[in-house]
Amino acid sequence: MSGMMLTVMLVLFATSVPVAVAIGLAAVVGLTGYTNFPLIVAAQQLFIGLDRFPLAAIPFFILAGNLMDVGGISRRLVDFAKSIVGGIQGGLPATCVLTCMIFAAISGSSVATTFAIGAIMIPALVRAGYPVAFAAALQATAAELGVIIPPSIPLILYGVSTQTSIPELFIAGFGPGLLISSALVATVLIWCRIKGWGKNDGEGRLPFLVATKQAGWALLMPVVVLGGIYGGITTPTEASVVAVVYAIIVGVFIHREIRLPNLYPIFKKSVISSAVIMFIIAAATLFSWLLNRQGVPDMAAEWLVKTFDDANSYLMAVNLFLFVIGMFVETSASIIVLAPILAEAAQRLGIDSVHFGTVMVVNLAMGMITPPFGVNLFAAAQVAGTSIDKMMRYLPVFIGVIFACLMVLSYVPWISLALPTLVFR
Repeated sequence: MSGMMLTVMLVLFATSVPVAVAIGLAAVVGLTGYTNFPLIVAAQQLFIGLDRFPLAAIPFFILAGNLMDVGGISRRLVDFAKSIVGGIQGGLPATCVLTCMIFAAISGSSVATTFAIGAIMIPALVRAGYPVAFAAALQATAAELGVIIPPSIPLILYGVSTQTSIPELFIAGFGPGLLISSALVATVLIWCRIKGWGKNDGEGRLPFLVATKQAGWALLMPVVVLGGIYGGITTPTEASVVAVVYAIIVGVFIHREIRLPNLYPIFKKSVISSAVIMFIIAAATLFSWLLNRQGVPDMAAEWLVKTFDDANSYLMAVNLFLFVIGMFVETSASIIVLAPILAEAAQRLGIDSVHFGTVMVVNLAMGMITPPFGVNLFAAAQVAGTSIDKMMRYLPVFIGVIFACLMVLSYVPWISLALPTLVFR
C-alpha cells in the first residue's frame, strides 16, 4: 500500500495537481484500495489532523506576522538586523537569516516566520537583484529556526512524549539555533562572493543605535512572548494570541501605521494563508495515519534499536532514518509516534534525552524544506509567487548546510547541553 500511495502522489505532483489535493487523493487510494475502512474515515482523520490545540498557534502567528508587517514591526526588525550585518556584500541574505532567528523567539512556528519575514525580505532581495527562487529557498530554510529556537511546538511534543523537562529542552534549543544561524550566514556570504551578488546591500542601512531605537517595541516583543511562556503565564499557543494583541497595540496606537480600514484585508490575507497551510497539514495527517496503520515507522524504529548497539552508529542511523521519515510524515506525528521508542533506546546507550530531543527536532525540521511535504516551501513559494521546482536549484546547498550542522550537533553534545547544565543541573 505504501508504494502505491507514494506512486499516486508523485504522479499527481507531476501533473500539477495542487499539493494538498495530491496528498489527500493518494491517501484515499490507499484507504479505499487496501483497507476495509469506510471512506468517512478520511474525513474523520482530516478533522483529527487539525483538532490539536498547538496548531491554533499557526493562524494566530500568521495574523501576528501580517499585523507586524503592516504595522511596521517586521520592517523595524529587518532594519535592526541589517544595521548589524547588512553593510557587507551578501548582507541582505544574512539579514534575512538574522531576522528569522529573532522572530523565531516570538513565533515558535516556521510557517509563521516564513510569512511574516518573507513578506518583507523576499521582495527586498528581489529588488536588490537576487533571483526570486534563491530568495524563496533562503527564506524557507531560515524560517526552520522557528521550531528550533524556543518557543518550539515540536520540542513541547517531544517533552510530553518522552517525559523530558520542557524548560530544559527550550534552553537547549538556543545552541543548535545559533549554530545553524551562523552556518547559514557564512554560507550566503560566501555564495554571494562567488556569484557577485549583493555588492550594494549596504544601501539604506541605518546606524546601529538609530535602528535599535526604532526597533525598541519590536525587540520587546520576544521578551513579552517568551516571558509569558517561561513565567508559566501562557502556553506557546496562548502566547500567539498575546503576539496578535501586542502587534495590534503597537501598530495602531504606538507606530500608528495600521488604520481600521487596514484590518479587514489583513484578516482576509491571514485566513487564506492559514487555510492553505492547514489543508496541507490535514492531508499529510491522513497520509501519515495510513503509514502508521501499516506500522512502517514502528518497524523501522524497532529495526534500528535491534541493529545498532553503540551510541555513535545509533545516532547516524537515526539521523538518516528521520531524514527520510521527515520527507513523508508530518513533524508532530513523527515525534508523537517515534520519540518514545527512539529516545528510550538512546538513553540505554547513554545519550542524554535533552540532547537527543534537539537532534530529533532539528532533523525533522528539515522535512519542512524537503519535498514532497515541505510546508515551508509551499509558504515561501506562495509569498514569492514562484514554484518549488525553481527553488530546487538552490535548496540542496541549504539542506546540506543544515545536515552538516546536524552532524556536529549529534556528536558534540555540549552544544545542546551547555546551557541546560548551567541553568538546571
